[in-house]
Amino acid sequence: MHKHQHPINCIVPPHMLEEIATNGTTAQKALAISTLKASEQMRGQRRALSDFTGAVARIAAVGGKERIVYDAKNGTSLPGTIVRREGDGPVSDVAVNEAYDGSGATYDLYKDIYDRNSIDNNGMRLDSTVHYRRGYDNAFWDGEKMVYGDGDEDQPIEDRLFNRFTIAIDIIGHELTHGVTQFEAKLVYSYQPGALNESMSDVFGSLVKQRVLNQTASEADWIIGEGLFTPNVNGVGIRSMKTPGNAYNDPVLGKDPQPGHMKDYVNTSSDNGGVHINSGIPNHAFYITAMELGGYAWEKAGQIWYATLRDRLIANSQFQDCANLTYSVAADLFGAGSLEQKAVEKGWAEVGITVNGPPPPPPTEPGGGCLESFLRLIGAAPAK
Repeated sequence: MHKHQHPINCIVPPHMLEEIATNGTTAQKALAISTLKASEQMRGQRRALSDFTGAVARIAAVGGKERIVYDAKNGTSLPGTIVRREGDGPVSDVAVNEAYDGSGATYDLYKDIYDRNSIDNNGMRLDSTVHYRRGYDNAFWDGEKMVYGDGDEDQPIEDRLFNRFTIAIDIIGHELTHGVTQFEAKLVYSYQPGALNESMSDVFGSLVKQRVLNQTASEADWIIGEGLFTPNVNGVGIRSMKTPGNAYNDPVLGKDPQPGHMKDYVNTSSDNGGVHINSGIPNHAFYITAMELGGYAWEKAGQIWYATLRDRLIANSQFQDCANLTYSVAADLFGAGSLEQKAVEKGWAEVGITVNGPPPPPPTEPGGGCLESFLRLIGAAPAK
């Protein structure tokens, strides 16, 4: 049987950690470099374990959702010790409860709205590990489970930049949606396909949050990671789907680099070709579409994007492909010339993409992620 290798999909992009490692205090720099190194080590471990994908984590749930939360106890051995199973009541550890509730809310969105049976559509058990490492400023989906760091919660108050990574339910939905993409479109994690991969996670992560809060599109804040930053950071979250490029502007973290229009597309080989940067463009297209349609974004706009992810996108799909396909799916679901199809067309037009326009140029060679950033920081890789 052919084995697929999956990237480690982290919520905090390497460019942000690189800014911290350059501009932060001594303690902040050390934590950022440690996180970059740890993320790259996890990639290596994931590659080594790829032949054993799913032996445990893909156990089918019986009769509905099945969750297990583990505690790594600030170590590196995964998955850790079981601390809460499906049906168990809340425990005293808030991170455990947040991971449990967040994975449940993500399951519920996919099941109740899109009739999807867990991440793989085959009842996959949702495993989460909290308290990974000490001072680990990230969270990731490793192809089988969710893993969360505690951020800077054990650091002096003046050095804290990140709260615990279970604090934002859209981060949980974001990372678990990387699993959905892994089982469906399998979008390559570089350049525009990688940015679409990131954008799909932002879209459905935001929809998980909006549904839990019972918010309409106009009521939602469209911020990814609201609550993740401590008061020491000048920012509201790690990304804004409403106004890409304006989520944060901080002396230590730098300025949010996301564009919201193709005229500002960032050509870079860093961050696997800017996957966390240029995702702002399709993010904003979804936001515009959802706002045009009004009501609950997980209904019409979400249905169009989900069907596109499930049935139409392929591994090397570009932004133009996604625009064309969402437009086509809108016609299939709601009718040609429908308000829904026109909303999709407007969403893409406002980010500089004309549906059924010319094909995109071929991608260049993929760049590195955390490893490249780490090597650049120690002077072993060229600046970009």
